[in-house]
Amino acid sequence: MTIQETIRQARSKGTAVPAFNIPYLPMIEPVAKAIADEKIPSIIHVARVEWINFQSQSLEAVAKEYRLHEKPGFTHLGLDHIPVIDEEQHQVDYLPIIKRAIDAGFESVMIDGSRLDLEGNIAATKIVSDLVHASGIACEGEIGAVMGHESGPQKPYEEIFSTKLGFTRLDDARRFALESHCDWMSVAVGNIHGAVAEATRGQKKPKARLDIDHIAALYRVAWIPLVLHGGSGINIEYVRRAIAAGIAKINIGTEIRQVYEESMVQVNDVDVAREAVYKRTRELIALIFARNRQTI
Repeated sequence: MTIQETIRQARSKGTAVPAFNIPYLPMIEPVAKAIADEKIPSIIHVARVEWINFQSQSLEAVAKEYRLHEKPGFTHLGLDHIPVIDEEQHQVDYLPIIKRAIDAGFESVMIDGSRLDLEGNIAATKIVSDLVHASGIACEGEIGAVMGHESGPQKPYEEIFSTKLGFTRLDDARRFALESHCDWMSVAVGNIHGAVAEATRGQKKPKARLDIDHIAALYRVAWIPLVLHGGSGINIEYVRRAIAAGIAKINIGTEIRQVYEESMVQVNDVDVAREAVYKRTRELIALIFARNRQTI
């Protein structure tokens, strides 16, 4: 199946597709193996911040390593967050990065225009959507602002949730889905990213909650698959209810990244760290995505 068919099938079955982020190249092998052993169609992801702030090197390096370990029928290769304006509030020359992803064989890209106004976000996402669709590649956009990647002190989680800071607005979601031409849409509904700044990246994520009613309302107005970024650390019952309400793809990064980093600090052995990532990835798949298990 194509990546688009994988997402649509998951939504029709009332489940979701996991997308695992790769900040360190040695993580690809155990993640791919865990996906195949659990028989869950999944996406292996890399974001721009992961080759700038971590050690995934480049999107081309991830694609090359992925080809060594891909599991046909189960794994897809996706490009996560390519921001128009990055975490440091710098403008990003994003179209050359998207074109590199096309050339490297990525099956989906994610353009993040969430730091623009609505019109600018729609315009940037439409440019990327139309560009990659011509090559048969899917496009994800983001509307609203999923907090956590920003530099500097982070706002307390309870303040974010109680004030609905950055939450996706219904009218904006309707327009974005209609006008941006994206295939699926990342929304802000209480979820937060894991910190990526050097000083905070090892901290445990706050136990996030999700506004399930808001997810359901967003799906009713958008009618395209919704994406939950910052999937690590959310109470499992919230995640299951979010899937039922319209979430069809869940990004997971911090949960497996910190397992890898902790193993490397404790024993400085890549094989041990890979095994830890393999075990945690299987646990997460079995806990959240078992309804999507397939026999290929």
